[in-house]
Amino acid sequence: MNNYRADYNIVTLDNRILVPAGTVLSDETMAPLVSGCGVDRRAGFLLDYRTVRSDIGEYMLHDSYSIVFSDPAVRERLLGKMSRASLPFPVLEALYYFREYDFYTYRHILMVFALTLLLAEGLIHDEASMIDEMLSAPTHDIGKINVPNTILNKSTPLTQAERKILQHHSVAGYVLLCHFFQDTANTAAKVARDHHERRDGSGYPLGIRIDNQIVELVMVSDVYDALISPRPYRPMSYNKRSALEEITSMAERGLVNWDIVKYLIILNRKERCPLNEFRVPKEKRGSPPEHNMYNVIADDETSNGPAHN
Repeated sequence: MNNYRADYNIVTLDNRILVPAGTVLSDETMAPLVSGCGVDRRAGFLLDYRTVRSDIGEYMLHDSYSIVFSDPAVRERLLGKMSRASLPFPVLEALYYFREYDFYTYRHILMVFALTLLLAEGLIHDEASMIDEMLSAPTHDIGKINVPNTILNKSTPLTQAERKILQHHSVAGYVLLCHFFQDTANTAAKVARDHHERRDGSGYPLGIRIDNQIVELVMVSDVYDALISPRPYRPMSYNKRSALEEITSMAERGLVNWDIVKYLIILNRKERCPLNEFRVPKEKRGSPPEHNMYNVIADDETSNGPAHN
C-alpha cells in the first residue's frame, strides 16, 4: 500500500472514530477496519432509498444536461442500470446527509454517477463485464462527511488550512468505504481515494500517475459537473462551452484522458459522430465566469486562501 496518511481523525456519520489523526494507512492499521466488527451489514438499492430516484430524474433534465440526457430512452436505460446499485446502509445514510447539509455535494455525487455510466457506455468495449464494479462507485465524495459544513458551504475562498481539510476527503472516503464494504480493494474506495489524482502525477493526495479507466471516467465527470454547477463561492457557473474548453486544456496538458474528454464533447452536441471521426476544435471561444476562483490560490495571511476544488 502507498504511504497514505490520515492527517485528521476519520469518523463515521455518528462520530465514531475509525482512524485517529496521524495514522499511516498500512495493511496492519487497515486490518481492524475490515474485520467485520461494528459494521452495519444491511444494504439497500440506491434508487430505492428515500427520494434518490426522483431526484436523479429531475437533475438529468436540468439545463446544464439538456443535451447530454435529452433522449428519454437514454435516461430510462441509465436509471435501469443505476437501479442495480446496492450500497451499505451507512453509505446511503451518508449520501442523504448531504441532501440536507450540503445539497451541492448530494446533487454532484448523483450526476457524476449518471454521467460516468453514460461515458462508459460509449467508451468501454465490454461494459457489461465492468458494470458491477461501476455500480459500487456513486460515492466518490463520501469523505466530505468529515469536512465541516462551514468549509463546504463557505462563500469566500478557503484558507490554506481549510483547503487541506477539504482535500483530506479523498483519504477519508477511502477509509470509510473500505470499512463499510469490508474490503480494501473495492472499486468504490479506490475511486474515492484517487479521483483527484491526475495522469501526469500532479493531483492529490499522493501525486501518483493514474491509469485506471473507471477512476478516469469519474475524474472527468467530477471536473465537468463541478464547473457547470452552482457553488457557494462562485456567483456564476461555467457555461458548457467554457467548461468543455477547460477540460480540453487539461487533456492537452496530459492531466486527463483524451478519449474521455472527446466523448464528453460529443455527448454535448445535438449531432453526434463516432469517436474515431471526431476532431476537437482548436479555437477556444469560451470564457470563465466573472469573479471565477477555480484553482485560484491566495495568501493565507490575507484571509483569502486557496479556492475550493
